Amino acid sequence: MADDRELLERWRGGDRDAGQALFERHFESIYGFFVNKCESEVDELVQATFLACVRAREQFRGDSSFRTYLFTIARHELYRALRTLRRDGDRLDFLETSLAELVTTPATRLGRNADHKRLLEAMSTLPVEQQLLLELHYWEDTDITALATIFEAPAVTVRSRLHRARKALRARLEAGPMERAVDESDEGFDQWARSVATRE
Repeated sequence: MADDRELLERWRGGDRDAGQALFERHFESIYGFFVNKCESEVDELVQATFLACVRAREQFRGDSSFRTYLFTIARHELYRALRTLRRDGDRLDFLETSLAELVTTPATRLGRNADHKRLLEAMSTLPVEQQLLLELHYWEDTDITALATIFEAPAVTVRSRLHRARKALRARLEAGPMERAVDESDEGFDQWARSVATRE
């Protein structure tokens, strides 16, 4: 099976099937990125992300994985969409403003179990950038280097922001009942968050 870089080079060379294969390979992850944030616009945002990729495909230098590049575009598309929800959208600070403050439809209705619902609910009250960091880290298994590319910040800064996001999420979760006890260590907490998100 061709890897992303091979498909990208073939796509750049005019092979539309290679481009389609790239999109199909990453569609589920990009769709999942938007699905609990702007529910009424998910399809439009997914389309906008891939269209932006089409327009900028020659600009991708290969410094990161193609998947990381797509998530970088998706983050910009999400921020653009969220800014349209407020008159002062151009002044929104996603390090301070939470999704719960911007979107009225609760993401929690997608929860598969009580803990998953609590996790989604707690995440939606975090600043948007913290929520995205945690989701990509837990559910897309994105490492610090890739996160630094997606958020266009030094790795040391991203590591610090991720630590603060984890701490803030834990504080919100500990304020309410949970089906399963949450491990006090960072590693244990990360394992719990990943398992809650994947349990049926």
